[in-house]
This record gives sequence, C-alpha cells and structure tokens, in this order.
Amino acid sequence: MTREELFETVLNSIVEGIIIVDRNARVLYMNKQASIILGIPASSVIGKHVVDAIPNTRLHIVVQTGKAEIDNVQDIGDVKIITSRIPIKDKNGEIIGAVAIFRDITSVQRMLDEVTNLREMEALLKAIIESTNDAISVADADGKIVMVNKAYTKITGYSAQEVIGKPATIDIAEGESMHIRVAQTKQPIYGARLLVGPTRKEVVVDVTPLFVKGEFRGSVGVIHDVSEIVRLSKELEEMRRIMRRMSAKYTFDDIVAESTKMKIIIEQAMKVAQTPATVLLRGESGTGKELLAHAIHNASERKDQPFVSVNCAAIPESVLESELFGYAPGAFTGAKREGKKGLFEEAHKGTIFLDEIGKMPLSVQPKLLRFLETKEITPVGGTKPIKIDVRIIAATNMDLEKMVQEGSFLPDLYFRLNVFPIHIPPLRERREDIPMLVQHIIKKLNQEYGRIVEGISPEALHRLMSYDWPGNVRELENIIGRAMITMEPDERFIRAHHLPPLKLSYQAQEVPGDVKDLRRALREYEKGLIMKALERNNWDVQNTAREIGMSVRTLYHRMKLLQIVRPMSKRRQS
Repeated sequence: MTREELFETVLNSIVEGIIIVDRNARVLYMNKQASIILGIPASSVIGKHVVDAIPNTRLHIVVQTGKAEIDNVQDIGDVKIITSRIPIKDKNGEIIGAVAIFRDITSVQRMLDEVTNLREMEALLKAIIESTNDAISVADADGKIVMVNKAYTKITGYSAQEVIGKPATIDIAEGESMHIRVAQTKQPIYGARLLVGPTRKEVVVDVTPLFVKGEFRGSVGVIHDVSEIVRLSKELEEMRRIMRRMSAKYTFDDIVAESTKMKIIIEQAMKVAQTPATVLLRGESGTGKELLAHAIHNASERKDQPFVSVNCAAIPESVLESELFGYAPGAFTGAKREGKKGLFEEAHKGTIFLDEIGKMPLSVQPKLLRFLETKEITPVGGTKPIKIDVRIIAATNMDLEKMVQEGSFLPDLYFRLNVFPIHIPPLRERREDIPMLVQHIIKKLNQEYGRIVEGISPEALHRLMSYDWPGNVRELENIIGRAMITMEPDERFIRAHHLPPLKLSYQAQEVPGDVKDLRRALREYEKGLIMKALERNNWDVQNTAREIGMSVRTLYHRMKLLQIVRPMSKRRQS
C-alpha cells in the first residue's frame, strides 16, 4: 500500500467529515463520511467551487480571510452539524487552501431538545399541580410518594420533605391507602372516604393509575377536603333559603285590571289574603296564577315570612317527596348524614305555592293530604311527625274534577285544596285589559332593554285586541318584547308592521256582554295616546300625525270622534 493509499484509508475511516479546498476554493478532497453526512457523492464535487458544491459553506471565506472558525453549528438541509474550518498555509505563511472538519449532531440535538421539552413539561405539570386548591399526591409503581403539592400539605399537615420517598400509607390516619390498592389492582378508585394527617381530617380521595406504553408506572391521587364541601353545601342551602324568602316580589299593585272580571278576582283575592284559608288558583297557562299567589302572600299577615315556590311538574317523582318533606339522617344511600329540611319546613310560618298541583304524582298526594288534615309532616325515613304552620296556595291549568273521576287525583285532596277556588279568565275573555297590559309591559321592557318606547299605535293595538291569545298574558309579553326588539332606536311607538303575523280570529258577537267595555277601553286608550302626542308636540297637528303614523286628515277625524279639544291655556300660550 502506497503512502497516498494509506493516507486516504485513514481519512475515510474517521467519523468526522473532511473537505479540503485549494486557494481558489475549489474542492480537492472529500472523505467518505463527508459524502454520507452531506448526501453528495465525492465525484460530483471534486474540482468544483465549494459554493456551487456545498450549500451554506463558509470555506471560501476562510480562504479569503485566513481566520479559522471553530465549533460552529450549521444546518445543511435536515442535517445539523458542528464544524471547524481552518486555513492551510505553506512554510512561508501563504494561504494555499482550507479544510473543514465536521460531525453530524442531528441525533444529539434531538436528544437535547427532548430533554428540554421534558423539563418544560415537568415545570408546566408542577405549575398546574400547584395552581389547584385540591391536594394532589403522585406515587410510583411501588406505592411510594414521589410528588405532592402545597394544598396537600395544607390538608394533611405533612410537608413534601416528610412524605416523598415514603410509602403512601404515611399520611393515612384511618383507612387504606388508595395508592397501594391501585398499585395492586391497576384500577381507578373514586370517592373513597379516609381520615388523614395528625388531625384526622375527613377527606374524599380519587386515585387514577398511570400507564406509559401499557406499563403501570404509578398513580395520581386527588384529595378533597370534605369539611370544605360541607361548608359550601351549607352556604348554598342558606342562599337557597334566602332566595326563597325573597321570591314573593309581586303585589296587587302589579296586577293590571280594567275588566270587570279581573276587578272581581282581585277583590276576592284581597279578601282571602287576610285569612289562613287554602287557595286553589285555576286558569290556563300564562294567565298570571303565580303573580296572584305572590300578591296574596304579600297582602297577608305572613308577608314577612318565607314564600316558597315549588313546581310539582319540574321535580322528578323519585325525589319530590324528600324535597317537599325532607329526610331523616341516613334515610337512603347518598343522603346527608345530618338529614335535610324539606320545603314545607323552610316555609314554616309563611306560604308554600304548589304550582302545577295537577301533575303531583299519585304516590306523593297522600302525604300532602295528611299535612292538610293534621298540619304535620314526617320526613322520609323518619318516625317523628313535625308540626308545621304553612299556608298553601296551589295552582293548576288541568281539569282536576276529571282527574278525580279517572283516579289520578285523590278526591279528599281535591276537596281539601278547593277551599277557596279562584278562576282567572283567559285574556280573550277580558280584552279590555289589553291596552293597560300593553302599557305596563312596555314600561317594564323599557327598563330591561334600555329603550324609550312610549306606546302603541291604534292600528297595532286593534290587531292585538282582535287576536285570541292562546298563550294569554305570557304570549302578549313575548309579542310586545319581540316588537320592541325589531324597532329602530329612535322609534317611539309600536306600529302594526313591528308585530309578528297574528291569526285574527276574534269576533265581537262571541262576547256581547263585554263589547261596550271593550270599545270603551279602546277609545280611552286611543284618546290618551293622541292627547299625550299632541302635548309633546305643542299641539302641532302635522308633527303629531307624523309621530303616531297617521295622516293629518285622519288625525283631525279621530280628534273630532274622540272629542279631543285643545285646552284654553294652551291656546293663550301659543
């Protein structure tokens, strides 16, 4: 083997890539490793200018400057290298070329990146664990504690230094370590009750196993302070009681009544409010039964006592009895240890409003009947009756008499509830209330929507008066609300085009006894509307007609018909 062959064999055997260029930066030599790293065969670059042969090279710069560049990191395509470039000088110090010696560090860099990512993830996980108010402990596959957060110390009383590296049983005052059990079963555990720490604090523990590529590596435990849960639960119950006490917010002043029928009903309700008698409110959905129940309570001697509202149709049959009458300690699985007061107890000395009484399950009706007969309740699971002073107001839109005949409502309960029935007529039977109701609703929605709507045009009001209102007052409020939403901000009156399509099916002859009252209500409303508009516009008829959306001729005609005359004082001022 010649000296040259030996020299080349040595250069091709080393793990670094080597490239040599001459004084003109043309490639003289490239070893095997350089070809592998760069992915370029040596034969394709020998004799070429290094810039044309190798991307991102700086060998030609080293030839020009004569300055070495040591341990520089460089990207060549997907490959990351660390390279040193050194000028080659003759015995006279003249630069005759340069050599680059480099190594592929892609895999090393990848490992460094992974380590960095792992450290960042660890820091992130620690930050997340420390940010929660729940105590967290992490155990390894052998059931030894490897990590805890500050909340753990607060709940258990043990610091990280006291427990890390120790068996997970170290913090248990009474009960079994859930970390150890999960290590044995490899299954999660939820809701385990234990006593932990020197103070034997009661906690609820959830522990989940950790698997990495199918291999069990440990478990994570979340410890909930039961005393805190109990405190929050009591606060929530107290807030509910306060809300129920504050819930009777309507009075008789909030009830709009222009019709003879409604005036009679209000008179009846005001009289019965002064007694402890049970009241049964009858009427279609949306007629205002709950509003009347509030008013009766607030006009009674019980007005400063609780008003508890219960929708019998909204509470599942399985829990309705315990919600109404409460339950004794340990009455059933999941029950509170100390038991729970029912809504009847919360309403003691006050009023309980049983809405949708017709939908009360037959299984619960006997208990309500017993209370009406004895004024006593017995909590679920209890044996000792409790004396309760509560006034009952019930409401329904169902045919209770028919239900009694069909066997779905107890006859005795019906008679006990039907002491003082009040039938609220549907809106179609008291249309003369509509003008006042509309103004009342507009005033209310102005506050909610931040609008300044002043009223409704005669044409729009006529459409409302001609509608049957199957949804009653609730539907009227929805229609007015929708109309106000569609109005422009500067519009002051609801006009016919603001209203949604209404099926105008009302015929005056259907209620001949109410026609005069109805016409009078319409005339009075229209007269008041035009008078207010005229006063706002200083009795300028043209501006007034433009504001309320009718022609000047029509306005003069309506003024004459409604006997609207400008006051003398206004004439003198002008």
